Amino acid sequence: MHRVGSAGNTSNSVRPRKEKRLTYVLNDADDAKHCAGINCLAVLKSSVADGCDYLFTGSRDSTLKRWSLAEDGAACSSTFESHVDWVNDVVIAGGNTLVSCSSDTTLKAWNCFSDGTCTRTLRQHSDYVTSLAAAPKNSNVVASGGLGGEVFIWDLEAALAPTSKTSDATEDECSNGISGLGNSLPITSVRTIGSSNNISLHATQSHGYVPVAAKGHKESVYALGMNDSGTLLVSGGTEKVVRVWDPRTGSKTMKLRGHTDNVRALLLDSTGRLCLSGSSDSMIRLWDLGQQRCVHSYAVHTDSVWALASNPSFSHVYSGGRDLSLYLTDLATRESILLCTKEHPILRLASHDDGIWVATTDSSVHKWPVEGHNPQKVFQRGSSFVAGNLSFTRARASLEGSTPVPVYKEPSFSIPGTPAIVQHEILNNRRHVLTKDTAGSVKLWEITRGVVVKDFGEVSFKEKKEELFEMVSIPAWFTVDTRLGSLSVHLDTPQCFSAEMYSADLNIVGKPEDDKVNLARETLKGLFAYWLTKRRHRSGSQGSANGEVPSGKDISARSITLSRGEVDGNVENDTVVYPPFEFSAASPPSIITEGSQGGPWRKKITDLDGTEDEKYFPWWCLDCVLNNRLPPRENTKCSFYLHPCEGSSVQILTQGKLSAPRILRIHKVVNYVVEKMVLDKPLDSMDPDGTFAPGLTGGQLQHPAVGGDGSFRSGLKSWQKLKPSIEILCNNQASHYSLYG
Repeated sequence: MHRVGSAGNTSNSVRPRKEKRLTYVLNDADDAKHCAGINCLAVLKSSVADGCDYLFTGSRDSTLKRWSLAEDGAACSSTFESHVDWVNDVVIAGGNTLVSCSSDTTLKAWNCFSDGTCTRTLRQHSDYVTSLAAAPKNSNVVASGGLGGEVFIWDLEAALAPTSKTSDATEDECSNGISGLGNSLPITSVRTIGSSNNISLHATQSHGYVPVAAKGHKESVYALGMNDSGTLLVSGGTEKVVRVWDPRTGSKTMKLRGHTDNVRALLLDSTGRLCLSGSSDSMIRLWDLGQQRCVHSYAVHTDSVWALASNPSFSHVYSGGRDLSLYLTDLATRESILLCTKEHPILRLASHDDGIWVATTDSSVHKWPVEGHNPQKVFQRGSSFVAGNLSFTRARASLEGSTPVPVYKEPSFSIPGTPAIVQHEILNNRRHVLTKDTAGSVKLWEITRGVVVKDFGEVSFKEKKEELFEMVSIPAWFTVDTRLGSLSVHLDTPQCFSAEMYSADLNIVGKPEDDKVNLARETLKGLFAYWLTKRRHRSGSQGSANGEVPSGKDISARSITLSRGEVDGNVENDTVVYPPFEFSAASPPSIITEGSQGGPWRKKITDLDGTEDEKYFPWWCLDCVLNNRLPPRENTKCSFYLHPCEGSSVQILTQGKLSAPRILRIHKVVNYVVEKMVLDKPLDSMDPDGTFAPGLTGGQLQHPAVGGDGSFRSGLKSWQKLKPSIEILCNNQASHYSLYG
């Protein structure tokens, strides 16, 4: 199970929810950049001379991007969006299939050259999937490992085979990256890999394809490695050992001990004879799998080693990690040299010609010149050192002030990202969220439109929060997190429908100022506006007057018994999206949710094609948007007492308590006070117990002497000339209201 809450953690949360959650992620205006740390890299070399090379990046913002590389720059040519949590690893299989894994517990397959559409979602892991391994010369084999201690070996040809249309969960789900659980794919074959690496299919249960499980890990798996032919698999994790497997059968072949902390990175040579491992004990170890022992240890780093990459001949290794440093080490002579130092921990490395791509916890990616074809040249440019074989040797050298000087000061190539949001505060008006990013910039977001309304620059977050404080009370109708580096807004029913505001306070033109507006309902209308337009276009209808689903699938068929009073009748035209709830098509938010089938998925609201239904969306969202229905709500009236201010000579107007809807415009209280003081008689619209009667529909005072706009009629001119000024204090905060001035 997930131990960290996430935007997409809708089915694996620690505390089960009764209904599916809907989350929308607010995207930066520049969607061609990552907005969180880069967890993984993969380079795809062009198969033709003078062709374009591609770099694939997977980020903590839950997306992958494809970068077209040229001598003078890199351009984002596609964004792969379907994961709902951190993308932790990515591999290329067969030259045109991209496979990614995520903390959302899934693997996803994509066409490398597509527009970013997910072709299949594979669900077998029970926890975060942390690592992948592929065999360059066997395009069918991919291995995955995760925090659940599971290691699976997938045959892509079988796993990605077209599904038969035996259920509602068919090909259109796959085209949207939404497949059912791993055991619901209607494929009737499972695979084993023979010694010749050919695939043999065997009939099995009708529940579909099941990957080979390599059973043996009792704890989390952090790293995997595979040789070129796919006949050898290594894994490592919190057990501090390197396990070796036969991926054709999933059987263990050996276990290598030597590290004293978590194994975080693994690398096999093309033949599978040599293995490199990096660990949180700061050591790099070289293993001879034929001899089943460690042949060399390299004390290069002063902290955890998280990333390894080698040159093609496996004679030199590049390493990076928590100490912010990138080193090059000659495996034979043990000579090491510091190539560069970063501002952020290094998470992943990828060799590319005469350079190496470096990914860190920052949203930018950099390429450093490292003489990949002849790494020995680099040692001529700086002061190298001989790596010891005990972990404390580098740490001691660092303390003694003998830290090496980096060879390179600046990268040869950079792909910038946008700063990740790391701090946020929901303001009292429940529509604005104040954020601070890694660059120190403080911004004010309007979450009902998904836009930045004010960029304050680098100012004090605490002072700005205090400056923007308002003495208002609106129920908490959403929650927010910044795990993906951007604002993820979560809506849970029925809590999200608890907040209302008057149209006058939202500055909605053309709508009666005392009409109440449900914030969640209008936000959902804005989010689903593009979907609804495409849905009606596809059905050839402008939508039925009673809000029935054009496809004939009645949402109310879910045994929903709603009374007439639960239909929001305040809105004459329930298809209108008011300006405070219009989401921009230029930088549209992405929806993260799930329906009755499959699992969580993510898509931009402008990419919804109108075919999605209750299999994709929570039923309560569709019931709100299509049928204008809200879930039953508790009585939200509140009680209060009305007393003269201390020291005032004004007489006590009422002995008992008053009650009113939770949202109440102050002028209603003022009107009551004025009429009690001036007219010296109770309001006709007051119940005997002092309750503001339901007759105040739309928030307008229904007293014969008061007009619909709250102004007194000409029949009262004799006392209107008094122009009384009323001051109401609530929690010692004054609200001034000059009724007739």
